[in-house]
Amino acid sequence: MAANHGRQAIPTKLSEAQFGQFVLPHLSRGRRGPPPTLPLQRMFNYVLKALYMGCQWKMLPIETDAKGLPEIHHTRIYRIMRRWQADGSIDRVFAGSVDQLHRDQLLDLANIHRDGTTTAAKKGGDNLGYSGHKHLKGDKVVAFCDRNCNIIAPFVTAPGNRNESPLLRDALPKLTAMARAIGANLQGSTVSLDDVYDCRENRRAIFNRGMRPHIPENPRGRKAPKRGRRRHFDAAIFAERFSTIERVFAWEDTFRRLLLRFERISAVHYALKTLAYTMINLRHYCRS
Repeated sequence: MAANHGRQAIPTKLSEAQFGQFVLPHLSRGRRGPPPTLPLQRMFNYVLKALYMGCQWKMLPIETDAKGLPEIHHTRIYRIMRRWQADGSIDRVFAGSVDQLHRDQLLDLANIHRDGTTTAAKKGGDNLGYSGHKHLKGDKVVAFCDRNCNIIAPFVTAPGNRNESPLLRDALPKLTAMARAIGANLQGSTVSLDDVYDCRENRRAIFNRGMRPHIPENPRGRKAPKRGRRRHFDAAIFAERFSTIERVFAWEDTFRRLLLRFERISAVHYALKTLAYTMINLRHYCRS
């Protein structure tokens, strides 16, 4: 049985101690020029505030200084977020959160669940496609999570018109690479997917990495059952998959900037999504 998640608040602001423990060691800092006018913790919290509120950068509520002027301009917050995105700092913060969960034994990798979500892009941009199933133009993200609703690997992105099934072969190497980086053992783990991923190539790719596929058979319009031995399927594991990965996507929707994609540059949108997944992982340590 999966753990009882209870009511867990996703942090949208980090204290100085939390920022210094989970974020600061992975952020890049400028080597030249004058020091920043604000501590990095304050700038990072402004990025989280924009992510949570979903407002435009110019509408970000910025506190005033002793003279009654904004303590920092919104363009500087955007620029430092772009710098962290370009040099991989945000990816390192996410990897650090997964490593912290593993060291504190908060990861349960007996069952690994995976699913995808599609985000509509109203303003256009790159890496987009029209999804006939969702009836919208956007992009999709597929992610892995454990039994405790922790995102455990970098997600894979694709235009909205791409089929999710072939994306599994691109995502599995990222999952195994993250497991090697944190020292986790995935041998014997069950990878739970829905029937969209039911194909020989996906099952073989999971088997070759020492894991067990758990995918319901997709009839694909057959009039008679497929001949041969039936695939193993446990309804309890499939029910657990829905209560974990769908809970993660519901937590993601609390960050209003991710409900719709307004970023024309896909790398910026994916960096903000990675930051949201990091906050979901840090909910064990940082309360909102």
